[in-house]
Amino acid sequence: MLRTIIGALVGSELDRREGGGGLKGAVVGAVMTRAVTRMGPFGLALGGAYVAKKAYDRHKARRRDSVVNAHPPASV
Repeated sequence: MLRTIIGALVGSELDRREGGGGLKGAVVGAVMTRAVTRMGPFGLALGGAYVAKKAYDRHKARRRDSVVNAHPPASV
């Protein structure tokens, strides 16, 4: 079950970034999750670290965008 969720997240991230149909994202997600689960605990830790970094980067970007939109530059 965890492998399916990780595969879906990886696939949707790839499709969101590159656009397109979704077949490429599904295939890459399936291959990546298979590789991560075959590595055992190290793969699980590696995959978890990747997901945590992506979440942190999105959080920072969202905060940065909200600060920029809240304070427009002063006109001279």
